[in-house]
Amino acid sequence: MDDGDLWTLYRSFLAVAQHGSLSRGGQAIGLSQPTIGRHIAALEERLGGAPLFTRSARGLLPTDAARAIRPHVEAMATAAAAIRRAVSAPEADDAGIVRISASEMVGGAVLPPVLADLRVAHPGIAVELSLSNESEDVLGRAVDIAVRMVRPTQKALLAKRVGKVTIGVYAHRSYADRFGLPRSRADFARHALIGFDHESRFLKAVSAKLGLDRAMFALRTDSDLAAHAALLAGYGLTFCQVPLARRHNDLIRVLGDEISFEMDVWIVMHEDLKRVRRMRAVFDHLAAGMKDYLGL
Repeated sequence: MDDGDLWTLYRSFLAVAQHGSLSRGGQAIGLSQPTIGRHIAALEERLGGAPLFTRSARGLLPTDAARAIRPHVEAMATAAAAIRRAVSAPEADDAGIVRISASEMVGGAVLPPVLADLRVAHPGIAVELSLSNESEDVLGRAVDIAVRMVRPTQKALLAKRVGKVTIGVYAHRSYADRFGLPRSRADFARHALIGFDHESRFLKAVSAKLGLDRAMFALRTDSDLAAHAALLAGYGLTFCQVPLARRHNDLIRVLGDEISFEMDVWIVMHEDLKRVRRMRAVFDHLAAGMKDYLGL
């Protein structure tokens, strides 16, 4: 079996590992269940007969062997995707694929108009937008460019700080009309709060500072976009970026003098990509677009 065929087997393995069944894994990569099943059997044979999955009531569960090879296969998939983007157009062309990473809120609510302008200015560039509140690996080329709220530390990265975004607590006017607004932090206990479901280190620090905990939240979600939609629907109070809140006339800031914190905004890419014309164009466009968003 040549290396190309072997990668096909690994790709099928990763799909099953990610989706937990042959059928769902096959659907994810456009293969039939029998085909992906043959791929798993062939890979097991290739690896000396070690089983990769066991059946359970919850679907296919990875064995120790599968868990051992999965990080390496994921690294292969990342490299393959980076290669595909790298050869999507010559370095000197204003065209090709650029993969951008941003937090769920920035990617879902802030970047769309910025990317729409990018499309007008650079119609040959295709964007892959990955939304994650975790910092995706720019150094390892899981993504080409990232919009981050924390300063990158790796020396091989080209990073540009574009400013600070202020975050406050907001309520929709429809909520305020029905239930009023808190006059102090102590009043939060009698209001509908929208907060996290699973606590991250950052959220734990912010909540502790404000005297909040998960039990106080009337709506719990780890989706920032869902929390923002609930805010706009008048469900309750939650955090919102001040420039984003300004887009909605019916959002009212709560205890603005008391509750406010800032986060840096950075545009980041691997230093080696600055010579690639489309990467530099997107990097500069994102930096300018985020400055406009921040009112700078």
